[in-house]
Amino acid sequence: MGCNCCNQNTESTCSKSKTDSYKIYLPALVSFTMIIVGMFLKHAGLFENNALALAWYIIAYLPVGLPVLKEAFEGLKQKEFFNEFTLMCIATIGAFCIGEYPEGVAVMLFYTIGELFQDRAVGKAQRNIKALLDIRPESSTVIRNGHPVDVIPSTVGIGEVIEVKAGERVSLDGQMLNEYASFNTAALTGESRPRTIRQGDEVLAGMIATEQTVRIRVNKRYDESALSRILKMVQEASERKAPTELFIRRFARVYTPVVTLLAALVVLLPYIYSVVQPLLLPTAVPFQYDFSDWLYRGLVFLVISCPCALVVSIPLGYFGGIGAASRAGILFKGGNYLDGITKVNTVVFDKTGTLTKGVFEVQQLASAATGKEKELLSYMASAEQKSTHPIARAILQYARQQGVDLLEVEHSEEVSGHGLRSQISGHQVLIGNLRLLDANGIAYPSSLSAVVDTIAVCAIDQTYAGYILLADSPKEDARTAITSLQGLNINNIQMLSGDKQAIVSKLAEHLGISKAYGDLMPEDKVEKMEALRKNPSNYIAFVGDGINDAPVLALSNIGIAMGGLGSDAAIETADVVIQTDQPSKIATAIRIGRQTRNIVWQNIVMALGIKLLVLTLGVFGVATLWEAVFADVGVALLAILNAIRIKAPDVE
Repeated sequence: MGCNCCNQNTESTCSKSKTDSYKIYLPALVSFTMIIVGMFLKHAGLFENNALALAWYIIAYLPVGLPVLKEAFEGLKQKEFFNEFTLMCIATIGAFCIGEYPEGVAVMLFYTIGELFQDRAVGKAQRNIKALLDIRPESSTVIRNGHPVDVIPSTVGIGEVIEVKAGERVSLDGQMLNEYASFNTAALTGESRPRTIRQGDEVLAGMIATEQTVRIRVNKRYDESALSRILKMVQEASERKAPTELFIRRFARVYTPVVTLLAALVVLLPYIYSVVQPLLLPTAVPFQYDFSDWLYRGLVFLVISCPCALVVSIPLGYFGGIGAASRAGILFKGGNYLDGITKVNTVVFDKTGTLTKGVFEVQQLASAATGKEKELLSYMASAEQKSTHPIARAILQYARQQGVDLLEVEHSEEVSGHGLRSQISGHQVLIGNLRLLDANGIAYPSSLSAVVDTIAVCAIDQTYAGYILLADSPKEDARTAITSLQGLNINNIQMLSGDKQAIVSKLAEHLGISKAYGDLMPEDKVEKMEALRKNPSNYIAFVGDGINDAPVLALSNIGIAMGGLGSDAAIETADVVIQTDQPSKIATAIRIGRQTRNIVWQNIVMALGIKLLVLTLGVFGVATLWEAVFADVGVALLAILNAIRIKAPDVE
């Protein structure tokens, strides 16, 4: 069995470290004080009586030694004969047997100090990750029988209405009942910019109402909210081990019994040599075997062989990487995906909602009559004010931005597949696509037929009045996302979309993507992905919204969901979730993955290198137990400090 220090003690020590009580450090403080006093008494000649010295150091040993002896005994009962605790016990008991009392206590003391630092570091990493998302309110105000009642969120049922005052945090997922309201979504996305949510849209637990009291109809139970699912995902991320982490754990299980056997051989082989030398080499200088000397060397070998630095610092490295990514709004489902993203050399993007905002925005307003733009916008927005179509909402939003007043609509009807026919202020208003004008025999400029982007045309009283050009515009950092990936030597970047090829090609040219495919059905995207997978040199990350692209996400080596907080498909299918909805975070995720991998391998090389050096020195009698203890604990602390320095790099 390998080193168990990070497995068996972490949970209990983490819970204690929350209180930060001095009692945790008291045993180590008592033992340390007694060692210093004991060494002073020996120097002063007051420890001439060996029995008195032995009694003093046994008392010094007990505060730090008893917990380890207990763990070793529990391990033996479970047939775990080779673990960290067993090694420490053998080394310290051996040191007492040869009269090296201060060193015997020091082995346990510095081991205990190292454990305290390790457990605090691991515990802090775990708590930091949990604290990023564990922001669920402890109470909800639910409207029952027309009155607000404060209850525990887990008792609120689906369909009930909750009330959230300005400044309060939403406790459950649901649909907005107010016409619109502004929310701070920083806890979910990391972005401080408020988000406006309109009637019927989804509000997620963790958001904060910023300006007014809002009412929300609950559509998911407390433990099924997007926030709860993501919190669970992050907490379980540590269970999905990276290949390096799994290898080190397997390595430790073999390594520990091997070095224990080698330590025994360090003691036995010289003795065997001293016995057979006179028979084999009768003329050679006799080899003098000193049991105490070689036992001491074996104990040094045993102490320095403890693999704690490896087994603690490597999981802590992945904890640090997952925590750094979470602080940047990137959720990895496990260390294996953090490791896997470092291999990515091909990135395939979905278009809508990934590289673009996923909502229509007005690009241009053109009136047939010069100077009549605001009047045209007033008619078009008024006609669309009852519609829930994305184009209608974009036009209404634009009208509000322009300060245009809406007119009273006397009558309105939908013309299926074409648009709307409305009666506004005594005028007949048609608004829709070009087919609507064709069907009503209304002439319009022929150049409109060649427009690539989405167009909404308007006719007033059977006369063409103008148009609004709309487009799903690129996200602000879409171009940065592509250049950042290219800066990481990822040049095979492609885009797959169900949108028109002309629109896809235009966006690809703007962003600098060389390969872009439009007019694709979901099965066509799967076909494209399978073609990429046929080349074994491609390690593919697919970036999509996690809803329509679930099959392609599953096919990729690393599936990345953009802005998938409210999407069950994103949480279930993707390996990585970008909370901030920023494509530039893909490069950030890869950088964090690479930084984590580098730090993990730095720790492996450092730990094994230093241990090998001191092991060699110990065998030749150069290193003492003091050096062995300091080297073991020092390497572990250096590895921990190296692991916790992982941070989210800025996007270049």
